Amino acid sequence: MSTTEPAHVTNFLRTIVEDDLKSGKHRTIVTRFPPEPNGYLHIGHAKSICLNFGLARDFGGRCHLRFDDTNPVKEETEYIESIKESVRWLGFEWGEHCYYASDYFEQLYQWAESLIIQGKAYVDDLTADEIRSYRGTLTEPGKESPYRNRTAEENLDLFRRMRAGEFPDGAKVLRARIDMASPNINLRDPVMYRILHAPHPHAGDKWCIYPMYDYAHGQSDAIEGITHSICTLEFEDHKPLYEWFLDNLPVPNRPRQYEFARLNLTYAVMSKRKLLQLVKDGDVTGWDDPRMPTIMGIRRRGFTPEAIRNFCDTIGVGRSDSWIDMSILEESVRQDLNERAPRVMAVLRPLRLVIENYPEGATEDLTIAYHPQRPDLGSRSVPFGRELFIERDDFMEVPPKGFKRLSPGEEIRLRGAYIVKCTGVERDGEGNVTTVRCTYDPETRSGLPGSERKVKGVIHWVSATHAVTAEVRLYDRLFTVPNPSGDDWKELLNPLSVEIVRDCRLEPSLALARPEDRFQFERQGYFCADRVDSQPGAPVFNRTVTLRDSWAKK
Repeated sequence: MSTTEPAHVTNFLRTIVEDDLKSGKHRTIVTRFPPEPNGYLHIGHAKSICLNFGLARDFGGRCHLRFDDTNPVKEETEYIESIKESVRWLGFEWGEHCYYASDYFEQLYQWAESLIIQGKAYVDDLTADEIRSYRGTLTEPGKESPYRNRTAEENLDLFRRMRAGEFPDGAKVLRARIDMASPNINLRDPVMYRILHAPHPHAGDKWCIYPMYDYAHGQSDAIEGITHSICTLEFEDHKPLYEWFLDNLPVPNRPRQYEFARLNLTYAVMSKRKLLQLVKDGDVTGWDDPRMPTIMGIRRRGFTPEAIRNFCDTIGVGRSDSWIDMSILEESVRQDLNERAPRVMAVLRPLRLVIENYPEGATEDLTIAYHPQRPDLGSRSVPFGRELFIERDDFMEVPPKGFKRLSPGEEIRLRGAYIVKCTGVERDGEGNVTTVRCTYDPETRSGLPGSERKVKGVIHWVSATHAVTAEVRLYDRLFTVPNPSGDDWKELLNPLSVEIVRDCRLEPSLALARPEDRFQFERQGYFCADRVDSQPGAPVFNRTVTLRDSWAKK
């Protein structure tokens, strides 16, 4: 089921499962994660994955992965494969229990005929717009279709001809015959089948009529023996319909639906329709763009599955909708990477530094630990020489009060190396500083007696001769406001959500960084080698998160 340890975080669903097992209502808990393969999974789905697979794991049951693939027009094999990859990356396995609602199409069709024979379903010729207008409002009852009282024989004949492909798309639908005056609009003769002459990514060309989600979902649960059908609160109003179908069909098992609050994350959108629009309009590079809240996007950005699982445990499971601040998700990965990410040195905006009294042509290898609290991570050798690169922001000719980096006449320690003192600068024709000139104190290298001498600050560096050139992508939040809603939601996109910095200089140990290797760039943030574009010798790094919450003061 999963390689992760049980979290045992108490919530109302765990209590329900515990009570059902104690009472003997169920001997084995069977849950399911049932995505529609019409897009990539996002962080909201991660909460559902952790919940459904976690409950099954903790109570010795099983969790099915089922694709509710009832709409071939919007579904693609790419989405199916990305969903499988996302679930596995989060740390969960379904074993032999991978299913498709489309595998049940024949059974669902036979049950639909059963409803027709009972007089509880009928073929309707109204258009989609007419059906909507007949449905009524929250305060007014609906109006019955003029085709509602067709005989069972006529409905059965029409439905079979629909299956045979006699009618064009939209010409007819099959509707459940329930109650057009019901206060629950979902019970006002909902559509069960529509005509779609489209190939199906899993079922092929076998069908030209397809069941609606509300009809297929509960019956798929019943076929698979699901005991606890867990969904988000927006399906609460659909529950009476879910139960109506179960009540009126000879299903082999009786699942029970339970609802929990979905994950609403600030500075992001969770609608697949909106995410697809971002992809199609070129606002992002794809579903796995590191700015996207998709699981593949945050994976590419450098988030760890452990951080996502911990985040889902932290926010908990409740019955009331609420917004979770993006900073909580960011802090989760920050805490995780703080424990595991090796510390390395990377200069993103290089400024040349020359140590005048260091021997020309000389190089020494300095041994620097990867992590101050994790000796088990080991150390690496970092070359040091006369010419280095430092961060441009780490030098100011006229520094403000409290500036603890390098300036004329002042001393600074180079991380893991020596204390240097600025003696002057070189400029280009426009007066810009191109080189900082320094001297060094050879007795102050780390490990020597002089290393105890105190100076006001420490900066990172890389050897100009040995540095690796790399591209670094500085990612930030995709939107500028916490809740990007309304018709103009795309106007709220953050124009600074990514900055691509080329010609960065990194310490040599990063030359062979493998895709998805994660590091802390000292004083910069946490970074990950891009799983798509990074190559040995030509690394590309994505900023996962800054060292501190840069949005806290905004």
